[in-house]
Amino acid sequence: KKTFTKWVNSHLARVTCRISDLYSDLRDGRMLLRLLEVLSGEQLPKPTKGRMRIHCLENVDKALQFLKEQRVHLENMGSHDIVDGNHRLTLGLIWTIILRFQIQDISVETEDNKEKKSAKDALLLWCQMKTAG
Repeated sequence: KKTFTKWVNSHLARVTCRISDLYSDLRDGRMLLRLLEVLSGEQLPKPTKGRMRIHCLENVDKALQFLKEQRVHLENMGSHDIVDGNHRLTLGLIWTIILRFQIQDISVETEDNKEKKSAKDALLLWCQMKTAG
């Protein structure tokens, strides 16, 4: 939780925002939308004003919809999970965002050839080499 909070804050610092608690500060969807704007460089829909549950659900839904448009796989996760402060799914969402906007964009050149691989593919290849008979 602390590591993910620091990662989120390192990106939110670009727009002079910060969170103190990962689970509660993402519940209204506003910081989640800001984070995705910073990471993607795109303009996301304006957050809905208001603090009622329906407004929070709408904001988180906007963020999740943006992620789906970016072809981010969000299985078994809905806006209500984040609004309710579900720890496991909130951490899963942040990890998915890290994979999409941080790790997926890294490319690694392999030693035996000059073919570039994504960090995810390079990690998979390394695991396969280490576990091979």
